[in-house]
Amino acid sequence: MTPNPTSPGSARSADQINDDIRALWARARGSLTPQERQQYEQLLAEWANAIVTAA
Repeated sequence: MTPNPTSPGSARSADQINDDIRALWARARGSLTPQERQQYEQLLAEWANAIVTAA
């Protein structure tokens, strides 16, 4: 994962970000710690931005 996934100009595709989200949930086994929750929220924001940018 990039150090600041919500930085403008991220070159990662929505598919790449989705892979990171899926991996996070797999590692967490369905229950996120507060730190993982923050990471998930950052990834989700990055994913949403990638979807809008790709459209």
